[in-house]
Amino acid sequence: MALPKVLVLVLAGGKGSRLELLTEQRAKPSVPFAGVYRLIDFPLSNCEHSKIADVWVSVQYQPQSVNEHLANGRPWDLDRTTGGLMVLPPFQGSERGGFTEGTADGLWRQSQLVRQFAPDALVVVSADAVYKLDYRDVVDAHLGSGAEVTMVTTEVAADDASRYGIVEVGEGGKVTGYAYKPDEPATTTATNEVFVFSPGPTLDRLEALSDEAGEDGLEDLGDSLLPAQTRDGLARAYPLNGYWRDVGTIESYWRTHREFLDEDPPLDLDDPSWPVHTRGGRHSAARVLDDGQIENSLLSGGTRVSGNVRGSVLSPGVVVEPGATVVDSVLLPGVRVRSGATVTRAVLDDNVDIGAGASVGGDGDIALVGREARVADGTELAAGARYPEPEG
Repeated sequence: MALPKVLVLVLAGGKGSRLELLTEQRAKPSVPFAGVYRLIDFPLSNCEHSKIADVWVSVQYQPQSVNEHLANGRPWDLDRTTGGLMVLPPFQGSERGGFTEGTADGLWRQSQLVRQFAPDALVVVSADAVYKLDYRDVVDAHLGSGAEVTMVTTEVAADDASRYGIVEVGEGGKVTGYAYKPDEPATTTATNEVFVFSPGPTLDRLEALSDEAGEDGLEDLGDSLLPAQTRDGLARAYPLNGYWRDVGTIESYWRTHREFLDEDPPLDLDDPSWPVHTRGGRHSAARVLDDGQIENSLLSGGTRVSGNVRGSVLSPGVVVEPGATVVDSVLLPGVRVRSGATVTRAVLDDNVDIGAGASVGGDGDIALVGREARVADGTELAAGARYPEPEG
């Protein structure tokens, strides 16, 4: 029996403003994670291991940052003569041309291409979470359920639930209630931005909703599409019982890195049965020099450590000079921490230069320094600082 024809649409066009300075010059899916990876590596690796070869990536904001990383899709076995990876930029030439205004609007704009491809199941995913999931398992459950949409769900903390689409689940996994980012969540069961749709009925529904919305537009999937499917009794839940973390805020981005410093991390990124793949780097081995000291940290290729590093993640090319101290921090590619400087509970973006004797962060909220910023010698940036300060 032939496998169902599955199309995965990765929504990679959002600005990711909650990541603040980290997404000023890159799209959220291309934000580095755990030293050598990018956030988009997780859904693409899931596609590879799920044996799904037709993957479209919708880009918009800072698309070059995503395109440079994707190349031709080779790391995820998507460089194929037929099928494989296809990048969908904004376009002109039809009534559906223009810039996307939300995830549902983006799906509506690509609906003609989806209809032409004629998949049996359409998997729509975001690229801002860390997890492993066999999409084929979800597709198989969906196709046997009679649902129009299957929402993959996870449990979240009660004080964080209002950030997500929240569902109420009844007998047999039927979704009986759905609310998008509610002020007062009814449960702590959240959609984790992985949806399997029946393409024909879903796209027909989008057409009708678009006509009703008029100039207001369709916005996000959670604004009108998912509530309508739920009201009609055509939504099912598929619980993901394994690890899943949304890293769409600075706090969650930093905290998730901390989890991967544990002796037994929540995901084995090198698991032979399900490795997370990424575009290969061009860095030599990491080196600990002179009096360098490392404790409970992740070091990527090309790092040079002569100072003291504890509880931190160092991306490729990071340099920590003699007498410098880095504690509980995430340093992205090319960062240099000069002699005598101290970095504590901070995230430093690409090519940041922390001057000699400077102090960044401390006990309290996470400090954030934007790409290529130069923090002058002896400068003190307190806990929770943003440097340079955001405009407005």
